[in-house]
Amino acid sequence: MLPRSLTAVLTAAVTLAALIAPPSSQAAAAPDGDGCDPIDPAACLLPFPNDWYTAPDPDTPTGRRVHMRTTLRNASGAPVAPGEWNRADGFSPGSMLLSRVPGVDLERSGAAPVTDIGASLRPDAPIVVLDTATGERWPYWAELDANAPDARKALIVRPARNLREGHRYVVALRNLRDASGDRIRPGAAFARILGPTLPAADPLSARQRDERRVLADLAAHGVRRDGLYLAWDFTVASRESLTGPMLRIRDETLRDLAGRSPRFQVTRVTDDVDGLIAREVKGVVWAPSYLDRPGGPPGSAFHRGPDGLPARLPGNEQAVPFQCEIPRSAFSRPARPALYGHGLLGAEREVGAGNVKAMAAEHGFAFCATKWIGMADEDIPNDLAALADLTHFRTVADRLQQGLLGFVVLGRAMTRGFASDRAFQDDSGASLIDTREPLAYDGNSQGGIMGGALTAVSPDLRRAALGVPAMNYSTLLNRSVDFAAFGKALDASYPDKLDQQIGLGLLQMLWDRGEADGYAWHLTRRPLPGTPRHRVLMHTAFGDHQVATAAAEVEARTIGARVHAPFLAPGRSPDKVPFWGIPRFGSSHDGSAIVVWDSGSPAPPTTNTPPTRGRDPHSDPRDSADARRQKAIFLKTGRVVDVCGGGPCMITP
Repeated sequence: MLPRSLTAVLTAAVTLAALIAPPSSQAAAAPDGDGCDPIDPAACLLPFPNDWYTAPDPDTPTGRRVHMRTTLRNASGAPVAPGEWNRADGFSPGSMLLSRVPGVDLERSGAAPVTDIGASLRPDAPIVVLDTATGERWPYWAELDANAPDARKALIVRPARNLREGHRYVVALRNLRDASGDRIRPGAAFARILGPTLPAADPLSARQRDERRVLADLAAHGVRRDGLYLAWDFTVASRESLTGPMLRIRDETLRDLAGRSPRFQVTRVTDDVDGLIAREVKGVVWAPSYLDRPGGPPGSAFHRGPDGLPARLPGNEQAVPFQCEIPRSAFSRPARPALYGHGLLGAEREVGAGNVKAMAAEHGFAFCATKWIGMADEDIPNDLAALADLTHFRTVADRLQQGLLGFVVLGRAMTRGFASDRAFQDDSGASLIDTREPLAYDGNSQGGIMGGALTAVSPDLRRAALGVPAMNYSTLLNRSVDFAAFGKALDASYPDKLDQQIGLGLLQMLWDRGEADGYAWHLTRRPLPGTPRHRVLMHTAFGDHQVATAAAEVEARTIGARVHAPFLAPGRSPDKVPFWGIPRFGSSHDGSAIVVWDSGSPAPPTTNTPPTRGRDPHSDPRDSADARRQKAIFLKTGRVVDVCGGGPCMITP
């Protein structure tokens, strides 16, 4: 939950944004005939994602490059400048698939809801998502935007496991029904495309030629033209496109360090903090800054070199503030080094929270934290500006990547430099941090989300505990109570709800560069270049009001985690097959896992809306001594043990 001080700042900023944004009486994304796909006339960029908005490029791993010309306009009439998006060679691996089907009734159509993902793979499923490289039908759930009026409801198809990097997918909507059970006919443009060959002079002729490949791919896998409402294809971005900028700044930084600690300065030491913590140390580590302003403040973006990748301006440095908590036990036995990741729009001082101190004291960890710049307390005004004009979101994404570098550099200092400083030594000069132990990571909420990306790119981490985590902000935002205030700013700038979903899809393409969604395929298996294999333990809170469990399940499926069983008491889950597609384990598991903690809160809504009933269990796992014990064993050994007595993991608030 947002701290009260940040909530006050955010509320004031949102009010200001609403006052300065001019009203709009029509959809800002109405097609203007300039590059819009004619097969879905509800809004430009629909259907989305879509290879209609790409162009051939033999120099990219996918052979394509995003080539959008027309995008959204905000209420002031400012278009989203597509340049940053057009750097990509495909779309997000977690992209929701968007279209507009007037009058569709998903239940009457038999579309798979979030409570029955397995139904998406039925032979007669009305929505088909097909990997053309493998012929595999892809699992998903479908929903209508519950936040929109009927006239502007998007049909949203969300992958239940991230799409494969670099693969091309085809999507078919077929045999869709309205509330009366009548089949919905295709729109005029798509009906003509399905018909006889159009003359070359016809405006739809080029689109019909492109569509032949899509229809052939579908026919090869048993999806006929009969009953089709809409069909299209899209390409997922390659690993190089998604992670290339981050790996460039990481590799250059570590090469220049040549195995040494980065430069750091201790600014404050406090002894005898409390009964758990013997010493608190604050200071600054310096990292090279790849941002385009001195010191890389909020609003900065990457300075890019001739190859389009981030390049450092001479002498530009980023001050990376840190705070470390050293438990009393470290004075008798050096503590294990661990990074801590703070929550939503927070700061490094959150490492001083009671649950983190308890984890340190109970299990012998020294925790150090810095800021997730890009989404830290200091970034709130800039983040709101990005919602007023989505073009500006590149500054958020670029600062997030610089923030990941800050964590990597802090980890190097913690394991290779801090032990030589008196602030991290006892009276005899012995180190309070055991640098023989590998670096670990523990983070909660935003720290669980961003921690997935950090784990994937870190050459020093081996194991990470992700508390109440998930990935893919385009899925999370509408499902989080924390987004309510930000949603007001988005409403003021992009008042059309269909535009908003398109906007979230666009944002995710940039967000992927700085959060777990863009790195998930490499989080555990298939490590990134220069990176070891990792193990991850995910702790989710059933009915979480802030981070949706459904999105955590997508992450678990993608990274190959297993789920602790029994995960919930009978009758607690509304799902036909709870935790569909995630293998189970019982008493212990050597590998990555997801563990569900149940505090008795109501099950979350099955729509893209946040939970509002009952108490919010978001903080319960980290406050549980049993959950902390499970995390500690995992971080030390890589083994997930049952701490719940052979039953579901229950927490009594």
